[in-house]
Amino acid sequence: MDIADIPVRVVGPGTQPGSEDEGPSYIDMPHEMQQYDAPIIPGPDEVQHLAVASEAMAWLTEALAAYQTDQPPQIANLNHIDDESRKLINQILGEGEVSITYNGIPRAHVQESVLAGVWRTLYFDDDGKVAIDLLEVADVPHIVFADRDHEPSIDISENADAENMPNALPVLVELDDHCRNFELNGNAQSINLTLMPLSQAELEFIDERLGRGPVDILSRAYGKCQVISTHNRHVWWVRYYNAMGTLILNSLEVTNVPMVVAAASEDISDSANRLEEILLPYWPKPA
Repeated sequence: MDIADIPVRVVGPGTQPGSEDEGPSYIDMPHEMQQYDAPIIPGPDEVQHLAVASEAMAWLTEALAAYQTDQPPQIANLNHIDDESRKLINQILGEGEVSITYNGIPRAHVQESVLAGVWRTLYFDDDGKVAIDLLEVADVPHIVFADRDHEPSIDISENADAENMPNALPVLVELDDHCRNFELNGNAQSINLTLMPLSQAELEFIDERLGRGPVDILSRAYGKCQVISTHNRHVWWVRYYNAMGTLILNSLEVTNVPMVVAAASEDISDSANRLEEILLPYWPKPA
C-alpha cells in the first residue's frame, strides 16, 4: 500500500464533528493480519510418477554445476512435459527478484527463479498463448541479446528543439563518445543524470532521441530497479527507486548489459549447492 492511501484523521479541539464531549477519534486499526504460509511440499510418494520433472531437475543439476559465466546459455525445452510435471517444476524453482519482458517479435517473458542463474523463459504466439517453454541456465538469459545486432548511431544533431535544451544535447554527445570507446576497448561507462540540472523536458528529449528497445527489466533485489533497452544495443536506461517508490538514481549505462541484471559466477555456484537441498524433500537420496 502506498502511504498516500492510508486514511488519516486529524484530531484535536475544533476538528471533531458534534460536541467536544464526544472525545477524539483515531485511525482505524486493521481487522486482519497477513501471515506467511509455507508452501505445501508433496511427499516423495506423490512425485515418484513424475519422471519427466525428475529428469528436468537432473538436467538442471548438471547444467548448473558445469556452467561458467563466459559460456552461452544452457537451455532445455519443456514444451513436451505434462501439466503436473510443469507445476511441480515451477513450485520447486519459485520466483526470484528479476523479471524480463521482451516486446519484440515474438513476445516473451522471463522470470528468474529463487536460484540465481536459473530462468524460466516463455514465448507467446499471436493469441497470447505460450508457444515455447524453456528452462535456462545463464548469467543473462539469451532473450536480452535477441535482435540486438543493429547499432544505430545516437542522434546528436542540432535542431529547433535542441536549441531549447542546453543540457540535454551535451549528454547525448558524451553518450555517443562513450559508445565509440566501448566498441574500441570494451570499457563500460555510466552517466549519472540525477546529479545534472536536467528539466523534465530535457529528459523526455533524451528519451526520444535514444528510442526504446524491446527489453524491459525489473529487479526487486534492493528496492526496485528498472532497466530499459534503447535503440542502441549498448545503451541502457537504469532507474533505481527506494521502498517508497521515489526515484533515487537515474543513469544511462554503456555496456553489453547492466550488472544489476547479470547473475554473478559465485551466485551461480551457490545455486548449484542450494539446488541439491531444495530437491531433497522431493527425491530423497537412499540411505
